[in-house]
Amino acid sequence: MAQINEPAADSHNSAASPEVGRHTLALEGFFSIMSHWEADNETARSIIGAPPERTFFQWKKGRGLRLPEDTLRRIGYVAGIWKALQIVYSNPDQADSWVNRPNTFFGGQTPLQRMAAGDVTDLAAVRAYIDAARGAWS
Repeated sequence: MAQINEPAADSHNSAASPEVGRHTLALEGFFSIMSHWEADNETARSIIGAPPERTFFQWKKGRGLRLPEDTLRRIGYVAGIWKALQIVYSNPDQADSWVNRPNTFFGGQTPLQRMAAGDVTDLAAVRAYIDAARGAWS
């Protein structure tokens, strides 16, 4: 019986595969949350770190999936905010609409506007606010 020889695995590609898989899932989650929050592309692009427009749309299509650490950090904040809102509000529609309601803590801005201000600390501020509100449910 003849043996089929498979090509040798490229150690760089095999190591990158799980990473790319995680990055793909992170982006899918991010864009799903942006859809739930009714964020337009400009807002989503600001929240994710203002990558070049071409890069942003490649990410949105699921291409070019090696993400910088800053982008992953931002996605982590967004996922944490989304999850905390799901805990605070029993109604998913109420949880998703919270980010679009003006909030005096953010100077009358909506939390989504604050997150889109551009700095990762803006995401951290929204996360800290909702985590404090969630404290009673933790």
